[in-house]
Amino acid sequence: MAREKDLFFMKKAMAQAARAEALGEVPVGVVIVRDGLIVARAFNRKETAHDPTAHAEIIAIRRAARKLGAWRLDSCQLYVTLEPCVMCMGGLIQARIGRLIYGATDAKAGACGSLYDLSSDNRLNYRFSVTSGVMQQEASEQLRVFFRALRKKNK
Repeated sequence: MAREKDLFFMKKAMAQAARAEALGEVPVGVVIVRDGLIVARAFNRKETAHDPTAHAEIIAIRRAARKLGAWRLDSCQLYVTLEPCVMCMGGLIQARIGRLIYGATDAKAGACGSLYDLSSDNRLNYRFSVTSGVMQQEASEQLRVFFRALRKKNK
């Protein structure tokens, strides 16, 4: 049952990633869920917003906190298509997210096991559970195709 639910919401995050890609953004998408309902959706907006902090996770956290009227999101699950970076993991920790579910790993910037693991670092004041690899193949392929096209365009 949990696996089916994770697939359902990761597909919603993948749809957000497709919206980012359509705008020329790195295709990363997020949905935040509480009690089985999506409370926030977002996709990367760094290029279009000219904002280095406009990662999908940060935008979604802000939207969820506003909608729920609270900065503590410990009753929420965050689904993201790519392993979060250090900045985004900092946001998840500050928001006290209940659970993180991600698709593709990020060997160059991943802060949830690939390069660093901030989700379970005992030196931090908050830790949360993580499920990795949900729709990993699809999320990785979406990123590969995007970057291949970008390299071809920039030649």
